[in-house]
Amino acid sequence: MVLTAELLQATLEHLVLTYTALVAGILVAIPLILLSLYSAGLASIIMRFSNLFQAVPSFAVVAVIVPLIGIGFTPAVIAIMLRVMLPIIKNTYIGLFNVDPALIESSKGIGLTDLQILRNVKLPNAYPAIFAGIKFAAILANSIAVLTALIGGGGLGSMIFEGFTNFNTAKVLAGVLPVIGIALFLDFSFSRIERWLTPEYLRK
Repeated sequence: MVLTAELLQATLEHLVLTYTALVAGILVAIPLILLSLYSAGLASIIMRFSNLFQAVPSFAVVAVIVPLIGIGFTPAVIAIMLRVMLPIIKNTYIGLFNVDPALIESSKGIGLTDLQILRNVKLPNAYPAIFAGIKFAAILANSIAVLTALIGGGGLGSMIFEGFTNFNTAKVLAGVLPVIGIALFLDFSFSRIERWLTPEYLRK
């Protein structure tokens, strides 16, 4: 009973941590890419930063946060957010910058403004790439949330590391299995949302 209550509390903490970081990453990454549509210099800087940061291991990102910000929930969110922004940025960039130029020229030809082209042409055609990035970011956030238990993030990671420390296999499994279940749920749910929002002519 005690383990069940602990598991429910840890799962809730893990979900809050994962989704808070994911939403924060989306709110930062996508506006950056939308701004870069109107600035080649900004686009170059953002993509270079993303490519450079992609090479940094997740554990290193979590470790660097401690001397800079400290430990606890907020540093854990920031560590996860920094890591999940990268696939969102790269996929959004690829999706928006690879829309068929003929579609854009046709839209300009019928008098659509840049904002209308972005909303009605570029974004709908970029949805598959954008949501592929968000889905990957969600699954990544779920896994990194386990690591952030090392810096006071709490959640299922705490149970897993406590189980390892105490050689308690049951506790390790009690923490690992929900993480796997959450990953599968994230993959399924974001795939459904992606299909729902993607224009029918782009669905495979």
